Amino acid sequence: MYAGLLGYDEHEIELGAIHATKTKVMFNVADPSAAFRWWRLPADGVGLARMEFVIANHIKIHPMALVRFDQLTDAHTRNRISELTRGYADKTEFFIERLAYGIARIAAAWWPNPVIVRTSDFKTNEYARLIGGEAFEPEEENPMLGWRGASRYYGAGYREGFGLECRALRRVRDGMGLTNTIVMIPFCRTLDEADRVLATMADYGLRRGRNGLQVYVMAEIPSNIILAEDFADRFDGFSIGSNDLTQLTLGVDRDAEQLAPLFDERDPAVRRSIETLINSAHHKHRKVGLCGQRPSDDPDFARLLVRAGIDSISVTPDSFLAVKDNIAVAERELRQEPSTDGEATTIAEAARIH
Repeated sequence: MYAGLLGYDEHEIELGAIHATKTKVMFNVADPSAAFRWWRLPADGVGLARMEFVIANHIKIHPMALVRFDQLTDAHTRNRISELTRGYADKTEFFIERLAYGIARIAAAWWPNPVIVRTSDFKTNEYARLIGGEAFEPEEENPMLGWRGASRYYGAGYREGFGLECRALRRVRDGMGLTNTIVMIPFCRTLDEADRVLATMADYGLRRGRNGLQVYVMAEIPSNIILAEDFADRFDGFSIGSNDLTQLTLGVDRDAEQLAPLFDERDPAVRRSIETLINSAHHKHRKVGLCGQRPSDDPDFARLLVRAGIDSISVTPDSFLAVKDNIAVAERELRQEPSTDGEATTIAEAARIH
């Protein structure tokens, strides 16, 4: 940005004017370097920390290319990996250390509030773009519905790579003491798959309940909704992935421009799925959150979630204040309470513009 070329406004926010809400408002965070940029805002923690960002930007190497480095035949790939991992006698330690430090930076910024870290959720075409990835990834016609999420973690083709993720998470929790870190499993299709992933985690030292470890699951597949109480017996909480849940409930490819008018997270089928999950999870004393862009962009959707009884909503940091306002209004409406003089002014209105 250069003075005189781009107009902008400055807002000063009095943090004490931010309304307290029963519904927790958390952050979606990808880049660890941004963790200390937003810590002053009174968020209730991090509802989604994406492991993929650290892997893609700070590691850059496919984990299986590190595990099986000696089996790589492409000289160029071997040279690139050797250059990046210079100084590491054990090349897998490069992955573990960098991933652990990235996660730890986020967990430390919001200590002692919970930080929910989602294990890697690349699609096969995205994994293949990592250095050395092409040797370990199949070509799929539809990677969105292919070998992704939980199905990778216990399979022979990626189990050892998932082991590196587990060892990094264990280092954060047990080595650094950041026990506010919660592990979340994405795209878990079946109950058997849930059992196999949890068993694999335990094999690598991440046993649910040990040292207070909680394990959540993404609720983004209709089977997660239909069998919510059974999934609740295996996991400590749910986080709704509204994009995939909408896509799979309505049968709409979220990337298809021709079908864009049909992709609506407020569709009655999606809304009822969310309500069903919340009721089933609460019956089992499990918390439910939602991580997605829609509550940031759509105040009505945030209010819909509050009325459904959601426990937490995770949003991008730049939309935190507006979403917090919307939730405060929705909770007041739910209680059917008139606004007080203090609540009548929203945070946005309280900002002083220079």
